[in-house]
Amino acid sequence: MNRSILVFLSLIVMAASSLNAEDTRLFELRIYHCNPGKLEALHDRFRDHTLALFEKHGMEHIGYWTPTDAEDTLVYLIAFASEEAQSAAWKQFVDDPDWQAAYQASIRDGKLVKEIDSVLMRLTDYSPAIKIAAADPNRLFEMRTYTASEGNLGNLDARFRDHTVGLFEAFGIENLYYFHLVEGQEGAENTLLYFIAHKDQASRDANFTAFGSSDAWKTVRAESEKNAGGSLTVEGGVKSQFLAPTDYSLSK
Repeated sequence: MNRSILVFLSLIVMAASSLNAEDTRLFELRIYHCNPGKLEALHDRFRDHTLALFEKHGMEHIGYWTPTDAEDTLVYLIAFASEEAQSAAWKQFVDDPDWQAAYQASIRDGKLVKEIDSVLMRLTDYSPAIKIAAADPNRLFEMRTYTASEGNLGNLDARFRDHTVGLFEAFGIENLYYFHLVEGQEGAENTLLYFIAHKDQASRDANFTAFGSSDAWKTVRAESEKNAGGSLTVEGGVKSQFLAPTDYSLSK
């Protein structure tokens, strides 16, 4: 067995040792599409009011980001102990007089947000344990969404669990959080959504090029597709969005 294979296997073992199957929290991914020119006012509202009110009502901060290629958008991830806790927390938040006052003050010159997308998720069994870390504020985050081909979400999970997570680490790609959508959400039966991080765009592109051209990845992909009878994702089913952390995000 040559050295490259040994390194590869050791990275898989290292990745597996950091998994956290005990984290049963409910995670909510929220995307705010702002009215034109209102993103900075929304940042002010989060910075001055919303974050503290989230904490007051039991909402756990994971990360807050703005897409690098989309204006007037805020993406954030928060956590709750359970679905019941999520429902109760949002009701308490909306009913809080401090929130109502902050909201009304913030929209005197017009509403800040025109549309909100919300997705409820849980960690996969192979996701690393979530750690809130303020690293380099210039670090680049990447949110990737995979739509599995019919019946292949389990096979896609197996490829990530057994190979991809370890290979990402081997090629300098930091694994952060891997999610499945909660049952009942649109796309829950075929969606994998995950976050990874990079030093910057240049290193991201170089690392992904090295990953994609490696013999290890080519072998893993070919074998998984052979066993599944075709691609594990639908055509055009891999989407990526690059994210920059806000100044008030605990995760940087």
